[in-house]
Amino acid sequence: MASCLVFLLLAFFAFSANADVFIDCGASDVYTDGNSIEWMGDSDMFQDSQAEVVQSSKTMSPVMSTLTVFTTRKKNCYSISENKGDLLLVRASFFYGNYDKKSSPPSFDMHIDGNDWATVKTSLDQLVYYEVVYVSKGDTTSICLAQTQPNQFPFISALEIRNLDAKMYNYLDPNYALFLRSRVAYGAKETVRLPDDAYDRIWVPATVDSGITSVTSDAITIDVVNAPDNPPQAVLQNAITISSTSDSINLTGFPDQEVSIYMNLYFSEVTQLDTTQNRSFKAYIDNKPVSDPIIPPYGEVTEMSINFTASSNTSFSLVASADSTLPPLVNAMEVFYISDRLTDGTNSKDVEGLSELQKVFSDALQEWSGDPCLPSPYTWEWISCSNDTIPRITALDLSNFDLSGELPDFSSMDALVTINLQNSSINGLIPDFLGSLPNLKELNLADNYFSGTIPPSISTNKKLKLVVSGNPYLCVSGNSCQPTSTDGTTSSSIPSGRRKKSNKLPVILGTTIPIFVIFWAIVGFIVHHKRKTAAIAAITTGQTGGAKRRSGANNMRSEAVINEINVNIQDQTTTENDNQSNPQQ
Repeated sequence: MASCLVFLLLAFFAFSANADVFIDCGASDVYTDGNSIEWMGDSDMFQDSQAEVVQSSKTMSPVMSTLTVFTTRKKNCYSISENKGDLLLVRASFFYGNYDKKSSPPSFDMHIDGNDWATVKTSLDQLVYYEVVYVSKGDTTSICLAQTQPNQFPFISALEIRNLDAKMYNYLDPNYALFLRSRVAYGAKETVRLPDDAYDRIWVPATVDSGITSVTSDAITIDVVNAPDNPPQAVLQNAITISSTSDSINLTGFPDQEVSIYMNLYFSEVTQLDTTQNRSFKAYIDNKPVSDPIIPPYGEVTEMSINFTASSNTSFSLVASADSTLPPLVNAMEVFYISDRLTDGTNSKDVEGLSELQKVFSDALQEWSGDPCLPSPYTWEWISCSNDTIPRITALDLSNFDLSGELPDFSSMDALVTINLQNSSINGLIPDFLGSLPNLKELNLADNYFSGTIPPSISTNKKLKLVVSGNPYLCVSGNSCQPTSTDGTTSSSIPSGRRKKSNKLPVILGTTIPIFVIFWAIVGFIVHHKRKTAAIAAITTGQTGGAKRRSGANNMRSEAVINEINVNIQDQTTTENDNQSNPQQ
């Protein structure tokens, strides 16, 4: 049986809950585009990020004209409020545009809720984007960018989160994600997206081999009610077919390594067939049938979804049935890679405890977001985690973070072995719960302003190594204790060499003004009685200054999508760049 080869080039997509979110990264304002999408800038979301403007002269949408660059921390995250269990389509877009005038587009990693998503490979002047269909694991969804190579700083141009209909992609197990590899509108002459697609999925025209024919439907309307994934009517108005029933449509170009694939194929008859005509065909994988006969309906659509394992040696074909008078056709296709099983993230008890710390010490800790422990190479710098499937936080190191205020209750973090809070400005009583943490072995509270006494749960804990030196207000064993008021303050003086920065004006005024008045009263008396013989003496005064305060804190992956069909690899590369530049945001 002769066959015409269609090359499925798989190219790079190189705030309130339950609401769609559109972030124009690097922008500072809120605006509505021509599709009635309200974009918001991210200038208020980060303190240490940099907003940049692209230098490319290539015509792009305003959304792609700015970007946000992250030059600090191992990972930086956008956290979006969503309802647990929401079905989301998340798209992250990257347009380098030589913003730094170095002509060196970076590569870096991207994560979603602590799971590997993609290694982002940006292009000098081409738009690169990645998509995932994902069931939200909690009340927030975090998308993180992580630096993987020196001087290659992660950046992002746009981030879009859309809620999908719960019935869409219903084959998706919530424990897995679908990374988009290809979304193609066969026979189309231009990209299809919003407003034709209500979810703004990007359907890219396919480049086809000379043995393939593009055909246009003569149906006035096409009903998509029977297709659970709601393809837009615009992608069904065209199709590709072949000239003979003895030929087949072959889809190839799967990756070299074996991966789990989920494929959606959409079929709609392009003309009203008469009684002598019949179009029927089956799908084959490696020459074995994997479907019942497919008969495309006129004015409607049939959707075929199939999950299989594929590599570069896998063949996928549409072959006419023995009784068919017409060759197979196909209108549109989506190809996803199925992720590895998703993690449930860091233990919720530890996340709860960290949240309490971030609320109280927001100035120092507010920008740390995303999963604290996962992925493991990108754990927050001030914690250590176990290697469990659901990791626990075992160490907390906030020394030199210049935290100010009283310790909140983070007793839910009961896997902690080490706590280091040295050299900050933490005050108030030492919480009793610290001595009740079952695994705690080291507790360093040195060089702070704790007051009162050490709780018995800590002082009598023989398994605990405790360091509390340098706390001038703290009553420790062997020292006389000044009375402590109900609010935890003490009347003890501050030792020399470690003076707390405070407002000394009331003290200065309270002692200087009475002396000043008495002094001039005496001078007046002397002047009055010795006016003729006494000289008026000059008066000089000294100045005092407060002690200086110590310094502050020291401080399976997705690939991008190829939306083409071509038998010539060299031509595919050229066309790939064209297609990537077409879907403008």
